[in-house]
Amino acid sequence: MSKLWGGRFAKETNQLVEELTASIGFDHKLAKEDIEGSLAHVQMLGEQGIISEEDADKIKQGLKAIEKKIENGEVEFSVQHEDIHMNIEKLLIDEIGPIGGKLHTGRSRNDQVATDMHLYLKRKIEEIIGLVEDTQQGILNQAKDNADTILPGYTHLQRAQPVSFAHHILAYFWMLERDKERLNDSLKRVNISPLGAGALAGTTFPINRERTAELLGFDNIYQNSMDAVSDRDFIVEFLSNASIMMMHISRLSEEMVIWSSQEFQFIELDDSFCTGSSIMPQKKNPDVPELLRAKTGRVYGDLFGLLTVLKGLPLAYNKDMQEDKEGMFDTVETLEGSLKLLAPMIDTMTVKKDNMKQAVKEDFSNATDIADYLVNKGLPFREAHEIIGKIVLYAIQQNKYLLGLSMEEFNQFSPLFTEDIYKVLNPENVMNARESAGGTGKVQVLEQIKQAEERLL
Repeated sequence: MSKLWGGRFAKETNQLVEELTASIGFDHKLAKEDIEGSLAHVQMLGEQGIISEEDADKIKQGLKAIEKKIENGEVEFSVQHEDIHMNIEKLLIDEIGPIGGKLHTGRSRNDQVATDMHLYLKRKIEEIIGLVEDTQQGILNQAKDNADTILPGYTHLQRAQPVSFAHHILAYFWMLERDKERLNDSLKRVNISPLGAGALAGTTFPINRERTAELLGFDNIYQNSMDAVSDRDFIVEFLSNASIMMMHISRLSEEMVIWSSQEFQFIELDDSFCTGSSIMPQKKNPDVPELLRAKTGRVYGDLFGLLTVLKGLPLAYNKDMQEDKEGMFDTVETLEGSLKLLAPMIDTMTVKKDNMKQAVKEDFSNATDIADYLVNKGLPFREAHEIIGKIVLYAIQQNKYLLGLSMEEFNQFSPLFTEDIYKVLNPENVMNARESAGGTGKVQVLEQIKQAEERLL
């Protein structure tokens, strides 16, 4: 059968060209949105008297019938009809006859596909926000169970200061909260209607763009028809936001890999999120966090791929823009899949509290508190810092930790030390002494948990 646009051409399209230019292999995922946009468009056409109400009703009935067939898996899309828009139009004409050809009055595939992607991303962003909140809830559950759990905090992957495990993991709650805020903010730019912009210059038909925007739940319309069909900023912004979120997911995944290793033994992941070795029967491999860490790279690739496609395009629409969809679909699926695994993996992991506590006792992460102790006794901080450095060096040479030093040994370095130094050096006291806003002290951690709960209400 000839192309729906084939009137101007004297030759059939080369088969290789058909395969190169066809997008139905991936944009069939927009079928729901394409029909939704068409239903709003034909409703407006009828209301404006551009087509008869009778024809509009027949087209709507036909579109709903096609939608049902697609949902039931009764439709096979054809490469010959290139994309989801032409496939559905062909199905519509087959369903109700030539009247179906009136559906495309006053619009172009250029504004049609842009509308589909706005609708698709609007729906997916709202779903992803829900998945982010599921992950936040898993983090919050662990925080509630571990407000008193102590572990070494790290800088440069070297033990730095004792912190609450709840405090540590809640850092990821707030990262995800910012991710959620970025997604919510991006909806302002996603929720704009390009429908009715035509190919690039608008249309001569007396359409009502505000009406189709209203029917589709958009907040506004593009004010410039050329911008409407050529804008892909909203997809770039989504891919950028997704990349930042995947970076956060990757960082948390890295900690899970490290913490679950034999060297750390701070957590154990549930068996359902791990795999074994084909040759080493003792192995329990953290494959899920490893793969989440790796999949971050493909989301970055989707972002840079689209930026590269768009960087040299003149206005308005160009066929290059067909390359905007696969990366968007891939990122959506990667992000959704990652979040669906991350939430239960966090919620079901076992926190090895005793191992964490023992690790804190076998380091010098309480050294800063000795400096604070001496400062409170009147010694300038820089002098205190030098004294503590010498004490730590001495302890290392004596194969001791700070709590293992005697009062006489402390007094070798300063007469300001008294018996109360041992209370100061207790890891739990070190952790809970940090009651500044946002600190790791228990009062602050409980306040943080309260604030986190309020964000999820």
